[in-house]
Amino acid sequence: MQISCWRHIAVCLALVSSFALTGEPAVELKWVGKENVVNHHLDVPYHVLEKKWTFDATKSGEAESLPLQKKSEPSDSGNMIIHGDNLLALKSLLPKYEGKVKCIYIDPPYNTGNEGWCYNDNVNDPRIKKWLGEVVGKEGEDFTRHDKWLCMMYPRLKLLQKLLAKDGAIFISIDDNELYNLKAICDEIFGINSFVATVSWQRTYSTRNDAKGIVSEVEHILVYSKTPGWQPKKLPRTAEMDKSFKNPDNDVSPWTSSDAFAPDSVSHQSMIYAIQHPFNGELIYPTKGRHWALEQEQILKYLCGWAEYELREIDDAEKRAAVCGISASEVRHGVKAIMLKKSLEESKKSAEAMLKRGQWPKFYFTKNGKGGIRRKTYLENVGGVPPTNLWEYKDVGHTDEAKKELMAIFGGKSPFDTPKPVRLIERILKIATDKDAIVLDSFAGSGTTAHAVLNMNKEDGGNRRFILVEMMDYAETVTAERVKRVMEKLAAGEDGLLSLRGVSESRSSEGNSKKSSNLQNSRTPSGESNNGSDENMIIHGDNLAALKSLLPRYEGRVKCIYIDPPYNTGNEGWVYNDNVNDPQIKKWLGEVVGKEGEDFSRHDKWLCMMYPRLRLLQKLLSNDGAIFISIDDNEL
Repeated sequence: MQISCWRHIAVCLALVSSFALTGEPAVELKWVGKENVVNHHLDVPYHVLEKKWTFDATKSGEAESLPLQKKSEPSDSGNMIIHGDNLLALKSLLPKYEGKVKCIYIDPPYNTGNEGWCYNDNVNDPRIKKWLGEVVGKEGEDFTRHDKWLCMMYPRLKLLQKLLAKDGAIFISIDDNELYNLKAICDEIFGINSFVATVSWQRTYSTRNDAKGIVSEVEHILVYSKTPGWQPKKLPRTAEMDKSFKNPDNDVSPWTSSDAFAPDSVSHQSMIYAIQHPFNGELIYPTKGRHWALEQEQILKYLCGWAEYELREIDDAEKRAAVCGISASEVRHGVKAIMLKKSLEESKKSAEAMLKRGQWPKFYFTKNGKGGIRRKTYLENVGGVPPTNLWEYKDVGHTDEAKKELMAIFGGKSPFDTPKPVRLIERILKIATDKDAIVLDSFAGSGTTAHAVLNMNKEDGGNRRFILVEMMDYAETVTAERVKRVMEKLAAGEDGLLSLRGVSESRSSEGNSKKSSNLQNSRTPSGESNNGSDENMIIHGDNLAALKSLLPRYEGRVKCIYIDPPYNTGNEGWVYNDNVNDPQIKKWLGEVVGKEGEDFSRHDKWLCMMYPRLRLLQKLLSNDGAIFISIDDNEL
């Protein structure tokens, strides 16, 4: 294994660059200085990188770290640690690595007001030049810190987008301070259709009892792909996941019981029919709104393992229509049932013999023949587990684990305040890289990304290569030093991970509730106020008119608001009905908001619908109140 450390030598070259956005963002974020940084990456000169030293860890565990001039023909593993400004470094990587990086992970400043990061980009604008060298402070002291952060991030994200491979993905750690600003500029740079997910990482395993407000247990990882449609790799299964797979019938492989039905009925009417039970002769249909999960020929083949079956027309149009939720006249005709070919007595004997013999067919009858139909799913056919957008600390580590990892490497001391756990980055590598992938981290910090790459290569025999960029003075004393020590351990046959003591979680919750049976049903057909007594109310009517009608009595008095608006996935079929005096909006009246491919204005409609309602909700909220809004990633 080998890494190389580099520094910048300024050599100006010309740049011709462009890229096409994939999809338009629904909302464009504006901030001070944006017009000057949108194309700033074009003005950044190319640099060449000077190799300072090369580090080799041999299989014997011996390490060699020599200046370049003392090594006659150094090998090049492709691993690099670059000490310098990441904007210049990213530009210098373009000629060789544009479109070649499979996975990018960055952990930029969260801009909490406490990090003390500096804005140092040489942007030709007087408003921005005065920021140069200033430490970005708390918002109360520095009202421009969000503008500075966006000006710093934008050109770097533009270059990272260029470096990303067509089948690559970028993962960006962030907390609530800049999450929504970051999402807006990533939608603009990578394209709204390239958004993959917002992952919530459970960063702590316990919370302080004296914490105030809603305690923040998670940080976020924004995920974008270079091109729409990117699919993560599945995660390996664990022994815990496989516990549900049994082998009660001595089959060739462990299996678990799965539903014999699949969603939808009306559009799958040829897969809605009766199956006659071989033990009691009853007819079994899919449950309402569902259909049989496999084609009829396959199911017939499996059922013939229990007894002899045949396809036969029976007069059951009303039964099948009930499953579909339609009338008998609308249901598809000519769909045959799977019926017993021989008498029930003969069929039952055959089925009982199969039940006793074992190795039941894939479609089997539960409760020793007394239940319904289920389907076998074999462990060998399941494969991996799709990653979700919730990553718990028990699976990917937490902040305390990350500090202990550094302490184990640096003699009991943690030289970095906010490291990420190795298991977190390993999770990213597992779902986003092949064995020969290039992995880039341009906010390298303590070097966790390189540590994770080395561990993964050790685990699966891969040849992933890492490129780290760090501008701070600790680039050599912490970032590179950590990587060296991990390489020495791995070369000596030791594990690059730590053995940590397991931590159990203890939670308690208290609360009581009071129920009220008083209910007032109000109706606001024309937005008139219903001044009833202070009782519970259900208002039937447009919520914009209803909220306005509540203002005279309830303005500033509502302690808690919860709303669950349409998520605007393209499948809800909600209707825009606000009477706004604008020709662009009036044409939307009464229209069902459809899928994005059919209705490119659905995000505009949703924002036009939500904005006035949120304005009224804000007026209704008391000074000590809070609003909670359910939403998914479509409009987050």
